[in-house]
Amino acid sequence: MLIEKIIQELQDIPEEKLSEIYEFIHDFRLRLNLENPQPRTPGLLTGKLGEAFFEPLPEEELQQWE
Repeated sequence: MLIEKIIQELQDIPEEKLSEIYEFIHDFRLRLNLENPQPRTPGLLTGKLGEAFFEPLPEEELQQWE
């Protein structure tokens, strides 16, 4: 199987170069998703948003996202 061949090739790559391979594969996969976007399904999650949803987050919580 092709995936097994890819895994075998990856096992022969030096550890310090694996991050470059990962970035390449990850970026390639993300571009595939852009080529075949999934249609949005309105109403997938039911419920209502309260006013609190639109309030700004506290500074300490914003810093956790950075």
